[in-house]
Amino acid sequence: MESEPNKLKLFVLTRFLKREPVSTSRNAIEAMAAIPRYAIYYAPAPGSELDRFGAALLGYDAYTGSELAFPDGVLQMAPDWRDLTQDPRKYGFHATLKAPFSLASDQNEAGLEAACEAFAETPRPIPIIKPVVDSISGFIAVIPGKPSAELELLAADCTRDFDPFRTPLTPEDRERRNPSKLTPRQRERLERWGYPYVMEDFRFHMTLTGRLPDERREPILDMLRHRFAAIGLDTLAIDRIALFCQNNAQARFRIVNHWKLRSISTP
Repeated sequence: MESEPNKLKLFVLTRFLKREPVSTSRNAIEAMAAIPRYAIYYAPAPGSELDRFGAALLGYDAYTGSELAFPDGVLQMAPDWRDLTQDPRKYGFHATLKAPFSLASDQNEAGLEAACEAFAETPRPIPIIKPVVDSISGFIAVIPGKPSAELELLAADCTRDFDPFRTPLTPEDRERRNPSKLTPRQRERLERWGYPYVMEDFRFHMTLTGRLPDERREPILDMLRHRFAAIGLDTLAIDRIALFCQNNAQARFRIVNHWKLRSISTP
């Protein structure tokens, strides 16, 4: 039997395709807001130094759903740190491989977990990057020091392989992406894959802050680089995927399950 959220999604999609009006009653809006979203992310192994580094700075552990105290000295340097990290805290410390989506009406969480396990069991080249902390599009993140063809291939595989689980974009989903500000290629990707920054436009990043004013960026960047250097992470294998779930529009994402990727060189 279909779940109530899936029935509602199918109802809205049917009305949209038929160009029939959809009720915007309070109950319908609340039901839509309660539909869970899923995402396939890279997340560092639980308890690893990188995991603790990112989770502590965001003040949130996506593995346990727990609030965390910020590291010593952060609030002294930036008393508004909780506000500066509000946006990435909602998602947990991660790098996007398949952007958040609602499940298609003929799919379920168990099937998505099984697909994640099968994906992880498929031998593939494991990307290894030199991680650095830098500014990207106005926010600060852990990013690769140089491009990685293996990492771009991993992200492209996730984009394709998990797309059958994604429900089609709604007009509201499309509008949230500000298509007028996207390039023609990004608009095409948005229509095809539900997210504009895939394939050639993919950029691996593990976000540490929201967008910062110019005058705040450099001192915070210096502070985060100093803290990142202290964990001594010269190379990073992107050897894991995690299934994240957001139960409703107000909730934070939490990790449902996680898997280590099988290397193509493994016997």
